Amino acid sequence: MGLDTVSLGRTGTKVSELAFGTWRFGRENDEDDVEIGKERAHELLDAYAAAGGNFIDTADMYGDGRSEEYIGDWLADRDREEFVIASKIYWPTREDPNGWGLSRKHLRNSIEGILDRLGTDYVDLLYVHRWDDDTPVEEFMRTLDGFVRDGKVNYLGASTLEPNAWKVAKANEIADRRGYEPFKLAQPRYNLANREIEGNYLEMCTDYDIGVVPWSPLAGGFLTGKYERDAEPPEGTRGATDQQFRESYLTPENFDALEAAEAIADAVDATPAQVSLAWLVHHGRVTAPIVGARTVDQLEENLAAAEIDLTADQFDRLANAK
Repeated sequence: MGLDTVSLGRTGTKVSELAFGTWRFGRENDEDDVEIGKERAHELLDAYAAAGGNFIDTADMYGDGRSEEYIGDWLADRDREEFVIASKIYWPTREDPNGWGLSRKHLRNSIEGILDRLGTDYVDLLYVHRWDDDTPVEEFMRTLDGFVRDGKVNYLGASTLEPNAWKVAKANEIADRRGYEPFKLAQPRYNLANREIEGNYLEMCTDYDIGVVPWSPLAGGFLTGKYERDAEPPEGTRGATDQQFRESYLTPENFDALEAAEAIADAVDATPAQVSLAWLVHHGRVTAPIVGARTVDQLEENLAAAEIDLTADQFDRLANAK
């Protein structure tokens, strides 16, 4: 099993066709325990690299910075140039009025923290994690452009801005007029159940030649096949404990999509999760879905999705299931 490489949007950089998301690294759960500690984080990163993976996704607020620290410690024993590291910036990293957002003050402080925790001179891709209506677009695009000119960042992206296609377009229009680095990547939620980017947002990405790196490709676990229509969610699952999850995902339309994935999984000897991921891998407008996992076994199952060949009819059946 080995991951192929694809172009990172309209950059010249090559990344593995499945990215590895590290939002669980160092994350505290309800019992104040860390969900994935450093040792297991390094095991997961080892497994990902062994499969040919090179595209690692994190953020300055994942695990209160511990995710970046774990990655930095792991990179210290490896060739940094073999990996493409993406991080995100916006959320509070300090408890003061200027400790969040996209102001020049916060951005300049935060990029130094990101680089320090990762133990690197630069990140390959820096996303704005959310939009900041309090900061003029020209100000934060100029500041981000300065990071690129200073060699601290290679490329810029916009994360979780699905309802705001026009804002990303506006930022790139300003960047074009001023000669700033534009957003070249986007990180929206996209999967067989969550299709909200189809339409304006996906069309905007196509028109502006912005690569799409989707998060939550398995719809928070819904597309793994653990849920059944008209049945109570299994004990211990999010569907059993999270009312918002139930209302958002356990719907007739979403079960139509899940059942299509299950039927195709039976036909190609795979799991519904693998088929759901393969649909994104085969999607002409998707660069590289971000997979996450708690265990090496889960990660290896997800990475095996890259080996699945879907026919055109199977792809269309999934696309039209919802």
